Parts: sequence; C-alpha cells; structure tokens
Amino acid sequence: MSDPILSVRNLTIDIPMSQNTMHAVRGISFDLKRGETLCIVGESGSGKSLTSLAIMGLLSKKLQRAATRLDFAGIDLMSQKLRQMRDLRGNRMAMIFQEPMTSLNPAYTIGDQLAEAYLLHRKATRVQARMRAIELLGKVGITAAENRLSQYPHQLSGGLRQRVMIAMALMCEPELIIADEPTTALDVTIQAQILRLLADLQREMNMAMILVTHDLGVVARVADKVAVMYAGEVVEQGTAKEIFGHPRHPYTRGLLRCIPVPGRSKPGEHLGSIPGMVPSLVGRVKGCAFRARCDVAEEACTAAIPERRMESGHAWRCIHQAAERLSP
Repeated sequence: MSDPILSVRNLTIDIPMSQNTMHAVRGISFDLKRGETLCIVGESGSGKSLTSLAIMGLLSKKLQRAATRLDFAGIDLMSQKLRQMRDLRGNRMAMIFQEPMTSLNPAYTIGDQLAEAYLLHRKATRVQARMRAIELLGKVGITAAENRLSQYPHQLSGGLRQRVMIAMALMCEPELIIADEPTTALDVTIQAQILRLLADLQREMNMAMILVTHDLGVVARVADKVAVMYAGEVVEQGTAKEIFGHPRHPYTRGLLRCIPVPGRSKPGEHLGSIPGMVPSLVGRVKGCAFRARCDVAEEACTAAIPERRMESGHAWRCIHQAAERLSP
C-alpha cells in the first residue's frame, strides 16, 4: 500500500479570548493518499474551514495550532517557516476558497493573477505563464480563454470566477488541493459542472483532494473517504460507502435523515431535523458534545468518549455500538 501524501494526527486549534480559550478544533486525525478525495462534512461552525486553513498554514497569528503530526509528502508542516510554506503553497499544495469574488483581487486582471504563482514557482517567462494560463482556462471550460486574461473579476459571472479559481489552483500541478465549499454560491446546474470538473481534473493529475462541504449530496457523488465533524471534533470517519450505508454516530444518522433519498422519500414527506444548538466550545469541553441534542444520550455520555474502530478503518465516537462489531 502507498504511503499517505497527507497525514494528520491530533490537530488542535485554540482561539484565545479575553478570559478563556475557545477550543475550535479538537484532536483531528486522518490520512489521505494520492488520487483520493476526502470530504469533510458538518454544520457551519464545526471547524471544517479552520482545519483546511491550518493545513495550508493560513491561520491568523492569534490562533494557536498544535499537532503531534502534520506531514505532507514527508515534510513536517509544523516546523516550516513562512518562506518554506510559501514555496509549498500554490506549488505543491493549493486551495480553492469559498467565495471567489473576495478571493480574487479586484485591482488585477485575471491573467496577472493566474500568472503570479507560475512565475514565482516555475521561474518561467511571462510568455510561458500566459500560455499556461490560457491552457488551464480552456481545461476548466472557459471559452475564448485568451480574451479573458485581460478582464477583471467583476466582469465575470460567479461560475466563471469559480473556474478561474480552480485554474489558478492548478497552475503548478499541485499534489494536494483543498476546496473549501467551492460550490456554495453557485446555482445547482453550475454546481454539478464544477464538481464534475474537479473530479475529472483530479483523476487526470492524480491529485489528492480535500473537499470541505455541508452538502451530503455533493459528498455522495465525489467522496472516497468522509470525515463527519461536529463541534470541532471528527465524530465519525470512513469510506463513503460505510458512512452512507452504515452510519454509526447519532449525529451522522441525523444528518442523513435531513436529506431526501431517491426512491424512498415520498413527495411532501417531512424530512428529519436535528433539534437544539451546537454547544459552546469556550473552556473545557466534557464528554460527548452532541449529547444535549441526541435522543439516545445517557449519563455515560458526560465522561470521555473513546474512539471505536473497525478493521476496515471505519471509526466513530459513541457508546451506543455493539462490541462484537469492533476490532480488538
């Protein structure tokens, strides 16, 4: 078996406050191999985007990042200085941000923004960078690519801006790409096109991809692995088949009840919902963070919840599982 290109162990992100600390991300661990897609799913505020920014080294200086292992292709990301991270970002690892209108610089043309990383990391000429930009714009489905280079972000539609962001991320053929809810602001038709495009490009370039989303329909279409986050913690992770076919954690089951199932959900039928609110992560978080919203919670849920794991790698944190189904 090939080694993972990205290995994360016990990643935590703390946000210092005036009189306390918010534990925004708590003990996240996962592995990702070349060519695989990991979908990180969960409610807004669960820590998905912070996890992505922590991997890229883009967190605010006020936030405190720690991990027992944060390894990318044999490189310890925790020990990399700013210049070393700049050599990696945009080159071997890249990110597609959630809102392209705020991620693209309105003062520069599309061509200048596409060429910047290529000029920096490939030591290429401007002519070479321009040709590469035209090639990538065509690859992501933008017509009249050469004419687009002189345009500014405000002159493009939302779908075109998102395609430009994808092309920008792919300029240097990265080994890892992180897409932070890349289809949130787009209509359904464009969403499907962007997801199909990302999947095709990933296969073509054999990239590892982390897709951050709260849309389980997206997850079902593209994921190899799924990590379900709740209140800053991964409560369940496994293959897409395991998560959708045999969910173990009550939160995962609750999420799946909230979406219609083709062939099973009847027209007009009420979908499920998860009552209550995500708990505060300020100060010490005790026991299972989901217990106040869980219909099978017990007194034991107030204590530390150990991780359960099957031989396949399917893992979750909950006391309500049959012991005979677990690996030793």
